[in-house]
Amino acid sequence: MAEPVRTAPRPGVVGAGMLALVATLVAMWPYTGVIAPGAWTFVVVMIIAATAASGVAGRRLFRGLREGIRSLLTLLLQLVVLLLALTILLASEAAQFGLVPTAATFELTGLRLQRAVDEISNGVAPIDSTVSMTTAMGVAFALVALLVDHLLAQRLVVLTVLFTSIVGAVPMLLTFGSVNLVWFVLQAIMILIVLRFGARHDRDAIRHSSFVAAGLIGAAAIAATVFVSPGLPLSVAAGGHGQMPTVNADLRLGDDLRRPNETEALTVVTSAAAPPYLRLATLSRFDGEVWRPDRSDRNPVEDGFGARQWTDDIETVEHEVSIRVVGMSSSRLPVPYAAEEISGLPRGWQAMPLNRTVISSTQDAAGADYTVQTATPAPSLEQIRASSAGRAELVAAPAGDLPEIIGELAREVTSGTDTDYDRLLALQDWFRSEFEYSLDAPVEDGFDGTGADAVATFLDVRSGYCIHFAGAFALMAQALDMPVRIVVGYLPGTATEEKRGDQRVYSVTSDRLHSWPEVYFRGIGWVPFEPTATLGTPTGFVSDAGSGGDGDADVPTASGAPTAAPSTAPTGGPDRRDEDPGAGGDSALRQFDPTPVALGIAGVLVVLLLPGLARALRRMLRTRRAAGGDAIAAWREVADTMADLRLSLHESDTARTRAQSLVAARGANAEAIGELVNAVERRSYAEGGPAGGELDAALRRVLGDLELSVSGRRRLLAWLLPASLLRR
Repeated sequence: MAEPVRTAPRPGVVGAGMLALVATLVAMWPYTGVIAPGAWTFVVVMIIAATAASGVAGRRLFRGLREGIRSLLTLLLQLVVLLLALTILLASEAAQFGLVPTAATFELTGLRLQRAVDEISNGVAPIDSTVSMTTAMGVAFALVALLVDHLLAQRLVVLTVLFTSIVGAVPMLLTFGSVNLVWFVLQAIMILIVLRFGARHDRDAIRHSSFVAAGLIGAAAIAATVFVSPGLPLSVAAGGHGQMPTVNADLRLGDDLRRPNETEALTVVTSAAAPPYLRLATLSRFDGEVWRPDRSDRNPVEDGFGARQWTDDIETVEHEVSIRVVGMSSSRLPVPYAAEEISGLPRGWQAMPLNRTVISSTQDAAGADYTVQTATPAPSLEQIRASSAGRAELVAAPAGDLPEIIGELAREVTSGTDTDYDRLLALQDWFRSEFEYSLDAPVEDGFDGTGADAVATFLDVRSGYCIHFAGAFALMAQALDMPVRIVVGYLPGTATEEKRGDQRVYSVTSDRLHSWPEVYFRGIGWVPFEPTATLGTPTGFVSDAGSGGDGDADVPTASGAPTAAPSTAPTGGPDRRDEDPGAGGDSALRQFDPTPVALGIAGVLVVLLLPGLARALRRMLRTRRAAGGDAIAAWREVADTMADLRLSLHESDTARTRAQSLVAARGANAEAIGELVNAVERRSYAEGGPAGGELDAALRRVLGDLELSVSGRRRLLAWLLPASLLRR
């Protein structure tokens, strides 16, 4: 006899389209936390709406055709609508009549997508809502919306749940951000709705069982999100309790500077007389609001950093610096300037020769223990005065439309000086003598940032912390036509009682994070300056004659040898932690808490296991019904197990024909499967007769035989992606 057939209501075109629209919007939600508000949200919402609307229109328009042809024509209609929508919203300036895409449209879009990849690779969340990012998000979610729309139209609800969950989890996993509780709740509710949608339109679903499975899983997800997650320490500041701070290559210090989060980040051993500054990244791209990390070619760190940037007549000072990372996490490695060779690192780290920094997309600095060979240019006072600040690779053009006060003050402060070096020294001395260090003033006066307007306010208030000093110095140097960049890194550490061999161990704490400007000199390379009041020691070079030269400009370095790095001698200035009890120093730390990452990964794993869990629940319910004598439930479980194991399954087979095939081809126990067949036939032909005895033992025996007849890979696939959930 043929297996009983149940019919299922065909899903409404409008209902499926609206469900696809909402599911895609929920998947988009987490991206609002990693991309700054802007035009991209409007574009993405419009693209998602256009996809859903054109899908509904296409399925209504072609409803008289066969399903495969109808789906294909609907897809073509959606592609045309999306192409027009993307052109109007993102590249109308390169389109015919602002509507019809041309070759220039595709070329412009390609360039913007390439630029967006660079912004994502080198940027720090939240990434600015640029035209390039808007283009990338519009194109990406056009594809996401299209796929979700067709998955739901085909009632492939499990794949829909998997896909939207992975899309929504990506921002949290890639940025190591905190758990987005709102999204988890919305996604849990969406899973309930989508699974219920699939259950209502699946003729093979046992009545109520799919909804029960969806309800239990969704309720568990919501309960875990609402009641468990808030109780976990998702963003507790590190205070020596094992959490590891994460360092990002940006200047958005903000509230992080006002947190008491001092921990030991690094230990340093050096052959030099004093520990060096350590650099993480250089930032030379300024758009008027934010300084961004450099973009340049990379090569494996074992290949070195290339040729030196200074000429042979410049004296070179070489040192060895050993660094151990003990309490920080970053995709960038702290190194002294100018690194030439690094040993002790695993594969995966890349050198950026143009700025002598180290970065990785696969490795973390946490726990690294490595040795750096450095070579630093040490020009004499006469040599650097004879040089000029000239064009440098990697430095973008200065931002336009800067407040007039920046250029006016730069020219006023440097009036009366004859060389570029003396102009920069005048700026450095002016900042250190006329300004004061403060963590609170930028917040109280509303200029806590590095934008041009914030710099203008800082120059008026004359109080701020390192990012304000470095940002103001950099823009004033640019106003004097000098190539400049900002470095993010660490101030030198303090000596400890510990030694490695004959060398002193220096400890670098998290509150030593710092930023300072560098200016490029022809024939010498990048020369750092220290404008931040009360921190470090101002940069200076000694004369060939060994005298002070022209007064205070000739400042000897702490080590007694000339150097292009800010000196490490103590300044006598106040310790920043004494200035504000709640201050963590000049720190760019963001606390790395593994809990959000672990929860995010666990959430994705749970979502990936949802099909298997739903299938296991269905089997449990059917087995329980089989124990009560329900022959139809037992036989359906046999059919679904065959589908999961990818065994040949023909709906037209009678129960006896299928049983004979399974005994012959798959070694199913003849007695157990015969018991099931007899019960099915009694149930079908003797409607009023007894349903039969307990069938759960026979069912388990048959299912076990079927699973043993296939490979382990098939059994694993049957658990992870049970095909029976997709049967109509």
